[in-house]
Amino acid sequence: MKNIVIIGGGFAGAYITKKLEKNKDFNITLIDTKNYYEFTPGILRTLVYPKHAKKIQILHTNYLKKSRVLVEHVRKITDKEAITNNHKVKFDYLIICSGSSYNAPFKEKDLINLTRTKHIRDYHEELEKAKRIVIIGGGIVGTELTGEVIDFYKKEKSKEITIIHKHDKLMERNNKKTAKYTEKFLKKHNVNIIYNEKALSYKNNLVKTDKNREIKADLIFLCTGITPNSEFIPKNWLNNTNQVNVNEFFQVSDNKNNKQYKNIFAAGDITSIKEEKLAQNAEIHAKHVIKNLKLLENNQELKPYRPDKRIMVISLGKFNGVFEYKNLVITGLFPGLLKSLIEWKTMIRYK
Repeated sequence: MKNIVIIGGGFAGAYITKKLEKNKDFNITLIDTKNYYEFTPGILRTLVYPKHAKKIQILHTNYLKKSRVLVEHVRKITDKEAITNNHKVKFDYLIICSGSSYNAPFKEKDLINLTRTKHIRDYHEELEKAKRIVIIGGGIVGTELTGEVIDFYKKEKSKEITIIHKHDKLMERNNKKTAKYTEKFLKKHNVNIIYNEKALSYKNNLVKTDKNREIKADLIFLCTGITPNSEFIPKNWLNNTNQVNVNEFFQVSDNKNNKQYKNIFAAGDITSIKEEKLAQNAEIHAKHVIKNLKLLENNQELKPYRPDKRIMVISLGKFNGVFEYKNLVITGLFPGLLKSLIEWKTMIRYK
């Protein structure tokens, strides 16, 4: 049997592990810093409704029937083994799906699911008490979080929300129609949007911007940027933004030494592929990696991957949102419901 090690149990890693463990020729080990799979986009709803956590989390050991699961940090990898504090796991194939980190509470690592649930509940309790909320960053996460707060607390009308965004429109990489509709929706619900300003400090319930503005807040959410989880990966495998260099087949490259690893793949946020770091892209990567690994096993020609513009569904609470695909933008009830359907469809796969 061939030994396959998969690092990371997020959208790409969980999908690959579940699919490959059905193959009798493979012996699978999943190494993850947490003991559960999570539909992370659903965390935004969980912040306003903590019971929702049950719908978006499942233990790795509950959906994996044959795979070995190690809840540990990978400290180092070579071209032959993955090394944790307690194990050295040799592999015939390695698949790196370690993903990215984001600001708490939206994405956290090194947690068991019970601790994660407690953290979310703690943030919810702070949110319940907060009257003045500042959201730093008007990208997709900041916008969707604002929509969830508006929707859940609409009857109270007790939350004063301010978004500070360093660009001149919300979700600047999205379609202009998306940004325009979202801005109109948020302003209709009395959200104060500050454009072209950058938060320089955010502590002691006070946000200071680069234009000498000071904003008092009871609660501050930092919704800016992701960081690749690549600290254990050889530097020669990484680009200048610490993402793993991969070729069109998702095989890892050592560009400094002009070396290609045929048996080492990477998928998801951790890759150097120039496209939006989305959950659906991570799963599409996963499908390509599975296909190419099997083709490699059978000495067949691998299939190249071509990045493309994907459908995006942005929720503004349960019953409103934006559906975007290239120049097509649909707003209102349908996208809001569709986001919930996507979550359900994803999670049912792991039940």
